Amino acid sequence: MLAEDTITSLADELAEAERTHGVIPRITARYPQAAVEDSYAIQDVWKRKNLAAGRRLVGHKIGLTSHAMQAATGISEPDYGVMFDDTVWENGAHIPHDRFSNVRIEVELAFVLKDSLDGPHCTIFDVLRATEYVTPALEVLNSHIELEGRTIVDTIADNAAYGGLVLGGNPTRPDAVDLRWVSALLYRNETIEETGVAAAVLNHPATGVAWLANKLGQHGDRLEAGEVILAGSFTRPMWVEKGDTVLADYGQMGTISCRFV
Repeated sequence: MLAEDTITSLADELAEAERTHGVIPRITARYPQAAVEDSYAIQDVWKRKNLAAGRRLVGHKIGLTSHAMQAATGISEPDYGVMFDDTVWENGAHIPHDRFSNVRIEVELAFVLKDSLDGPHCTIFDVLRATEYVTPALEVLNSHIELEGRTIVDTIADNAAYGGLVLGGNPTRPDAVDLRWVSALLYRNETIEETGVAAAVLNHPATGVAWLANKLGQHGDRLEAGEVILAGSFTRPMWVEKGDTVLADYGQMGTISCRFV
């Protein structure tokens, strides 16, 4: 483990980079010995400082849920970050591009919980019972650590590269649709860029939510009723520039859009 003062100092660097929309040098370039446990410790210090400053936690995001992304990063399980209330936008929002250091978009499903979920034995069936509805979502990826050479340790410390969330479409009960077969078409400026099917997320998007409940359970934490859980992307990240309009078409689950201004 990194020293406690080093973890706190890195969390402060990331907080300042978020405030200034800047990018810091890779943690792993400066501390090659840093491990995944260190990166979650950095994220936790950063989270607690934000909560103390008055930001409100509204949910969690799950990343690295596809086999291809896990193979590319050399890690065998997903990762996670936290989402604060001031990072959530409604369907059709105009989002300030300059708020971010860099912008990529991913297509996901968001689970809104009506009951809490506890590990260590949470299953996909527990997730479906505890979910009030599932709705389309766009995740805005944003990195405060230089992208070239970045590892999973850098990404987790940087709140799993979470930048923001756009919610929209048709909220749907989890038993009203086969969630594995939810598909989406992702457009940028009226040109289709990516397509995907939700089964790409660990064979079922609820699997990632169960994984997260069990992971948090190892640290005495849990997913609370009312939380929004981003289950993971089923498309590749799409780069977005200022002025771009993004639209994702989920078929019967509706459409969701935003514009970066």
